[in-house]
Amino acid sequence: MIRISHTGAGDSPALAGVPRSRRGLPGSTAGTRKRLLHRSRGIRALLFAIAALPLSAQPPNGIEKKLDDKISSALQKAGAPSVSVAVVKDGTLFYAKAFGSADLAARRPADVNTRYAVGSISKQFTAAALLLLQEQGKLSLDDRVAKYFPDLTRAGEIAIRQLLSHTSGYEDYAPQDYIVPDWTRPTTPLAVLDRWAKKPLNFDPGTKWQYSNTNFVLAGEICEKVSGQPLVAFLREKIFQPLGMQSASDWPPEQPADAQAYTRYATGPPRPVKREAEGWYFAAGELAMTPSDLAKWDIAFLQKKILSEASYQEFTREVKLSNGDSTHYALGLGLGEIAGIPVLQHGGEVSGFISSNIVLPSRNGAVIVLSNQDVIDMVSPLARQISTLVFLPEEKAPSDTDTHQVQAILVGLQKGRIDRALFTDNANTYFGEGAWRD
Repeated sequence: MIRISHTGAGDSPALAGVPRSRRGLPGSTAGTRKRLLHRSRGIRALLFAIAALPLSAQPPNGIEKKLDDKISSALQKAGAPSVSVAVVKDGTLFYAKAFGSADLAARRPADVNTRYAVGSISKQFTAAALLLLQEQGKLSLDDRVAKYFPDLTRAGEIAIRQLLSHTSGYEDYAPQDYIVPDWTRPTTPLAVLDRWAKKPLNFDPGTKWQYSNTNFVLAGEICEKVSGQPLVAFLREKIFQPLGMQSASDWPPEQPADAQAYTRYATGPPRPVKREAEGWYFAAGELAMTPSDLAKWDIAFLQKKILSEASYQEFTREVKLSNGDSTHYALGLGLGEIAGIPVLQHGGEVSGFISSNIVLPSRNGAVIVLSNQDVIDMVSPLARQISTLVFLPEEKAPSDTDTHQVQAILVGLQKGRIDRALFTDNANTYFGEGAWRD
């Protein structure tokens, strides 16, 4: 249940649902006034006790207002057209709201039914598809790429698991966070692989971690070859439809409920921007959906509904380098923490959109923040602030400017090194404070 409703004006939350004839209000009989007076004193005492409790124990409306204020303030400071947020708490959808405009020219406000491109959050769905195929005995994540695409560079040395964990060595074909002229023309995933997965590797497989969209384009092609279905059709059958994720699909094609994509040049206003043409992102970042539908996936993830227990363990287990070093990355998921709380997280940035999805397994919760403007430093800091407000109300929330990236750079300069897994090229992925190690 989405707990964003209000009680009636003048009604105490403690009295919601109690008949007026039993609240000591007009309409009470004289014979019950003494008992009602005693009861009202008890209710007043209860209200005072509730007011004295910490925020986490107060009625949800208090948290909702804090969220509304924080999100509105962040959007105003960023100057983006809109932001849409969903919060999962105690395994259910706790909060879902959109702020701002889905389309400035059309004066169309954003609402909870507005779809946003989620970029590289798509990668976890590609990983889930391959885990499902492994459960069916149709492939193994330890299979070598050569079993499916023998003509690619050193295909006999690279496992599917290394594709899903960015440890393969294939160079990233999409290191930029903006659209380039080539990307305005349609392509195919096979054409991307022919150009980029036949280059020399950037490093020996398993020896380094380097974010590369090429890995997931190849993983998606393997999924299609093994399943005999287009990737999105497979995801729709196995994940989207069973979970009721009606808005989840690929983009392009555009749909009427989609937010308009925007960018900004220097300090100018938001300007409409084209999306990448068909074929460029594929399994690496082609999906779009509402935050509430992404929340359905997070809830299923927390409840281990789609995959087996063993698959979830594999999904979320950190992939180490061949020398035992950490990567802080599992299969399409970054591993980190917020104020000591372990989190699984990933972000995305494609032309006109930025996204963040944080799952907090130990709190049975998740935070999703989506915006329809690229090149802004709002989405990831806001997601962390919301996580703190909801799950750590006693902690001071990070400020809008005191982002994790800034903290990490300062600490890195002091220590003389920066963890390789902290930054990613295109995915806008943030790994939490656990990304630092002494």
